[in-house]
Amino acid sequence: MKQIYSDIIQFRGSHYDFGYKQGLELKDSHTLQNRKKQWKIRRPRFTISVEEVKQVIMPFAPAIWDELRGLQDALEWKMEDVLQEFGGYRLEYMKSGCSIFTGSDYMVRNYDYHPKTYEGRYTIFQPSDQGYAVIGPSQRITGRMDGMNEKGLAMGYNFMHRKKPGDGFICNMIGRILLETCADVDEAISLLKEIPHRHSFSYVLLDKSGETYVVEATPRAVEVRQSNICTNHFELQKDENRHHLDDSYKRYASIESQKENVLDPYKAFRMLNDTDKGVFSTKYKQWAGTIHTSVYFPQDGKVWFALGGDREPMIFNFQKWLQGEKIQAKRILGQVDTELPFVHMEKNVR
Repeated sequence: MKQIYSDIIQFRGSHYDFGYKQGLELKDSHTLQNRKKQWKIRRPRFTISVEEVKQVIMPFAPAIWDELRGLQDALEWKMEDVLQEFGGYRLEYMKSGCSIFTGSDYMVRNYDYHPKTYEGRYTIFQPSDQGYAVIGPSQRITGRMDGMNEKGLAMGYNFMHRKKPGDGFICNMIGRILLETCADVDEAISLLKEIPHRHSFSYVLLDKSGETYVVEATPRAVEVRQSNICTNHFELQKDENRHHLDDSYKRYASIESQKENVLDPYKAFRMLNDTDKGVFSTKYKQWAGTIHTSVYFPQDGKVWFALGGDREPMIFNFQKWLQGEKIQAKRILGQVDTELPFVHMEKNVR
């Protein structure tokens, strides 16, 4: 078992200042040193035009452009390099797992991916310039793979495939823009229909209304359905599905078979976080091992979070944080059943 951690990053202020602070903290980090080495052996399958990316981001989230400028100034990089690393537009994405289950007042989500991609950053950001405050783990620094905003909108996404990619935003930047700019499920669905998608993902949405929506998004079409279970296959756009979906169907069936006994959020958390329930995955070498489990409560503004399986969740009172109360903990600790390196903890992660 490997001991792992996520740093808790709290910030109140402008997007530019948030970007600058993150840049200073990242400057000599394992994360950026490892990324530089990874780019040397993995050529990007995309091109970066600074002006084009700016023109695409500005209509949706102009403040995030300010955050990118803050990162640029602190790191003293060219904007092309900042956008390649953090811009969230036109990047490739490897296959991954992930499972989501919702009740009327909570969303529980397993994030399944490869350890070498995991940054170990748990962010709580309240912007002073524009956008809603958001709590959740980061992906590629500026993106969010799941989270909840101050209005009670919760979001998590599940990978479907990367066939026939389009010019557009990748999942974690879409998650960030969605949480910062949308107050409820209706606004989130409208954004997902409008924003350009690079790859194919399902975005699961829950707000204070208690209704869950799954938005099946590809570069070619966006379809919406209601369901409280989502793994890694489409139900509406079946022709977009990958050929090998046994693991996705297996996790879906495990949740389906147990959901009648899930009478409260804690039982839902145990269903996804316990390693013997058939949902938690240890397929880390196949880019599909469970790294964290999140639970979001839109009604009372609380969040549970655990690194690794068979854990008790760390509880965050986001509502109190929004009122000015600081979280005293500096890190979230956990353990994962793998010897694979994590990008934020070790040197020479290729």
